[in-house]
Amino acid sequence: MTTTETYLTTHAITVLAPARTVYGIIADVADWPQRFAPNVHVEPLEQTPGAERIRIWATAGGVVKNWTSRRELDPDGLCVTFRQEVSAPPVAAMGGEWIVTAHGENVSRLELRHDFRAVDDDPSGVRWITAAVDRNSESELAAVKKLAELGAELGQLEFSFEDTVFTSGDAALIYDYLYRADLWPERLPHVSRLDLKEDPVGDGVAEPRVQVMAMDTRTADGSVHTTESVRVCFGSDRIVYKQTTVPALMTAHTGSWTITPAGDGVAVTSRHTVILNSAAVERVLGPDKSVADARMYVQRALSTNSTTTLRHARAFAEGAAARG
Repeated sequence: MTTTETYLTTHAITVLAPARTVYGIIADVADWPQRFAPNVHVEPLEQTPGAERIRIWATAGGVVKNWTSRRELDPDGLCVTFRQEVSAPPVAAMGGEWIVTAHGENVSRLELRHDFRAVDDDPSGVRWITAAVDRNSESELAAVKKLAELGAELGQLEFSFEDTVFTSGDAALIYDYLYRADLWPERLPHVSRLDLKEDPVGDGVAEPRVQVMAMDTRTADGSVHTTESVRVCFGSDRIVYKQTTVPALMTAHTGSWTITPAGDGVAVTSRHTVILNSAAVERVLGPDKSVADARMYVQRALSTNSTTTLRHARAFAEGAAARG
């Protein structure tokens, strides 16, 4: 492979918020999956003062890509630089920087710069990368602007919660039950439809498996919600996911299933992080309903379905053990 030409792009937006607020959103990469539409999952690999190595799964051009990056954080200069250590074709190399500039106490200018090379300088690869960079950059800048301008309201809209069950069943069977989401319509009463596609991996490759799925679920009030998700399945003890199509009450929903040793058995935990869509609260829940009402409604709906899945997984694993 030969790569020669480097391409440069710059995208920018004005944000009506303090520069340090904007920088904080850029610096906190762990929250990117629920805050930036293209990002599915961020896995921390290494962290030192002022620097970090991360692996990112994100959608680009309608497909899920992943890469490893190193980021340098400069809180005094309000700048974060990044460089991909391992890129995904057709990208041969990519880097760039986020730069925040204060234009007054509550006005900031945010620039996102990229430099990249395509594998073999292939023109179709250059076009694909350029389109993906343009689309994702504009999406991410708009998300930063919206989040930063929410100010303290973000703390009311964004929240996390989890549910846990304990089981004496085999952890491998629990993981398989959660991993085989394609069987959920047969196994779970609240799942009426589920279409799943999984990216193939080579023989002997220990890469996390990526699943893309569309699902219809019923809530306790009888309503049916259609969601689309990307799941990253790690080994035998963790599955993380990002809903790429969410119900009207949410603007973002990420979560995980984790299996950890606990006494003579295992603890199986479902965790959710949600950002509510405040503009949809009264339309969905009715007049005079508040964000607090929406928080309770969403948590109850998600917890009910998650707990149902956890209990069925436990019954599956413990039933297998009883059958010998």
